Amino acid sequence: MAIETLYEVWARRNPKWEIRFEQLIHQFTDYGVGSSEASSAKGKILGAGYEIFILAYFIGLYADKKKKLKDNTKSFGQPIQFWGNLDSKKLRKAYPRLREYIFISLLAKTIELDLISLEKDEITDRKVIDLLITTMEQYANHGFYFIEETLENDPNYFYKNTGFLNLILDKVRPSIINEEIEEL
Repeated sequence: MAIETLYEVWARRNPKWEIRFEQLIHQFTDYGVGSSEASSAKGKILGAGYEIFILAYFIGLYADKKKKLKDNTKSFGQPIQFWGNLDSKKLRKAYPRLREYIFISLLAKTIELDLISLEKDEITDRKVIDLLITTMEQYANHGFYFIEETLENDPNYFYKNTGFLNLILDKVRPSIINEEIEEL
């Protein structure tokens, strides 16, 4: 019998998001309707619903801000292991390595995580995965709130060619600028 890795167990999970963001998710993705020419014609700039979740996660991660989920939550119905595993009809290539990067960032940023306790069997794999998923959901939740606020300030912000990219770069740039100043 093969022993599963933490990554494999984590990848079978399906993180949750607040139902209040369903309209926002539909605004940018094909979530709930499947990929089609018709949805592309309606201005959908992302494919599956989990793509905006990934962006929201990185917004929260790079801002280093988490927000607990409220009671009314939902999942996309597709485990992480399938996120980005196929080339899309929108000419995007599969991005399986991104799942690995997310997992590694979760290992680094989940403060309560104690891998030594896991090794000693003082905590279960399930507890570790629950901690990782909670961290993932909370970073994404902050990201969703940030996207919502950005839309309130500029409804067309994300319809520019580099809208989401600029948002991520704005979160990354301050650390780059600070590193350059320290080197002087």
